Amino acid sequence: MTGWDSRFETELLRLGVQPGRARQLAEETAQQAAECAAAPDSLFGPAHLYARHLLSELKTAAVPLGGAKGPVRLRLTGVGKRYRRRTVLDGVNLTVRAGEVAAIVGANGCGKSTLLRICAGLTRPTSGSVQRTRRVGFVPQDAGTADWLTADEHFTLFGAAAGMAPRRARSTGEHLAARLAWRPTKSQPTQHLSGGTRQKLNLVLGELHAPDLLLLDEPYQGFDQGTYLDFWQQVHSWRDAGRAVVVVTHLLHDLQHVDHVHDLGAAQ
Repeated sequence: MTGWDSRFETELLRLGVQPGRARQLAEETAQQAAECAAAPDSLFGPAHLYARHLLSELKTAAVPLGGAKGPVRLRLTGVGKRYRRRTVLDGVNLTVRAGEVAAIVGANGCGKSTLLRICAGLTRPTSGSVQRTRRVGFVPQDAGTADWLTADEHFTLFGAAAGMAPRRARSTGEHLAARLAWRPTKSQPTQHLSGGTRQKLNLVLGELHAPDLLLLDEPYQGFDQGTYLDFWQQVHSWRDAGRAVVVVTHLLHDLQHVDHVHDLGAAQ
């Protein structure tokens, strides 16, 4: 642990964070700095100020930035998930309205991806209830595409599932791809795409049918800095258009972009 990390953890403890949680946040922050290949002080500023800023973000009240509350697009009430003798989720409550962006954060293995799959209806909770809007777009962290299909073929296939004509599905997919600075090659199968470009394809497929609720599982994997910024600009445009967005993330500075923060590690 560096001197910055130690000061950061010490400030969290001074602010009342439990020791285990303070250590977890320090480790996640160190991991984020390592992924950016930057020193923590150059990336986050003074340790004590960043500790206060982070706690403020994590405690953000569940109020949309725009002020007005739209209709509920997703509501979880007392949701739990148990696999045999292991409890993954317990008593999760979450409400996301139209025009809001919610982030789900927490340590690796705390159930973030499981919770998102429950939100999407792909995994059944052991307890609690889930209410969601009918039109949902789900972007997994990996997979979700077929190696042997081209981008256009994906657009046609996913569009057909949503009742879109092939030509409209392809033109919509190409338009959405352009917003992420990507122009799909007609004959290139997905298996030849880079990891970042494949993730762009996942994002386009998730948005292709204009869902009211978008569920994104660390959707920026493999993105360069420019594409990462394009992605958050796209998230803001979804919010402005009245869509609800839920993002699973481990990048703590992403929290400046969201209205809600649901911390699965807060009670651990």
